[in-house]
Amino acid sequence: MANNHHPECYGTLFPDVLHLPEDRPASGTVFTVLLQRAGGMYRCSRSVTADMEQWDRCQQCPDFDGCYKFSMAKLTLESAIRSQ
Repeated sequence: MANNHHPECYGTLFPDVLHLPEDRPASGTVFTVLLQRAGGMYRCSRSVTADMEQWDRCQQCPDFDGCYKFSMAKLTLESAIRSQ
């Protein structure tokens, strides 16, 4: 079995979109999603924010390219599953 020497945050740029809570933020290392409901009945707003200081720090990491690709792969798969 190969040892992967990635940082603990590897692949966590985005929050887990399969388990997004409503009415409170869900955060990844850089991006945060907030789904708000109006009166508890339906979603009235969705927002995505980015921590640009953290993004700049992430880009300085030697594992950034692989982390970004892995984060995008996870996000794509989670999004495909969520839409089913």
